Amino acid sequence: MSKARSRALHRAIGGAAALLLGLAAHQAAAQDYAREARWKDEVLGNLVVGDEVELALASGRQFLGLYTEGRPGEPAVLLVHGIGVHPDHGVIGILRGALADMGFATLSIQMPVLAADAQGPDYFPKLFPEASERIAAGHAWLRGKGHENVVLASHSLGAWMSQYHLENLGGQAPGKGASFAAWVAMGRSGPLGEPSKIGMPVLDVYGERDLPAVLASAAERQKTVKALPGSRQQVIAGADHFYTNQEQKLAGVIRDFLGALPSGR
Repeated sequence: MSKARSRALHRAIGGAAALLLGLAAHQAAAQDYAREARWKDEVLGNLVVGDEVELALASGRQFLGLYTEGRPGEPAVLLVHGIGVHPDHGVIGILRGALADMGFATLSIQMPVLAADAQGPDYFPKLFPEASERIAAGHAWLRGKGHENVVLASHSLGAWMSQYHLENLGGQAPGKGASFAAWVAMGRSGPLGEPSKIGMPVLDVYGERDLPAVLASAAERQKTVKALPGSRQQVIAGADHFYTNQEQKLAGVIRDFLGALPSGR
């Protein structure tokens, strides 16, 4: 084989390998609607608390919500879970029932998911616009149910998604013209963003044994908390990132924060 043909062959092989790697990366980053459907079947097959709600995006695609009634006049809480799970999973699954027991209506929504081996950075920016649309749809649904005061409560990657929503839409629910009453950010790593873009009371809550990135950025988040009236930062003693065996304590912290919100928000 001539040197020219050999170089051409190597270039062709290299190009094919690069194409295959690119396709694999694209597939890995593709939103996994099949996984979401499996989560839905699992959740509804074991649902004990609350009722199924079908919410819709502008595209017509539907996604799962779990709604539980609260006491009239109390805020409703829109719950946003973390990476790659479902609206009845872990701390969010426990919170949606615990907060309802305390009198707050709760709507926990399915967020976009990737394949099981995806990491947090894989979700941004590809999935964040749809995540924002889902948050807006949940907000609008609760407003349509007559809940004038809706609080956004989000955990881990869900807090990243929530911050993206608040910073890009100002917390506005399309067609409703109303912002959230407050934001509860649980286990949020990194800063909370510009106070002027959030514009509402924030509860920044994390565990004493949280992830290193969450602990390391606590002082930076506190700067935003101090700039927003009615906000607070709170550490839950002994809690890890998932609030294992500390879920009821977390619910109590959220209840106290909501109870201190100005009426009429």
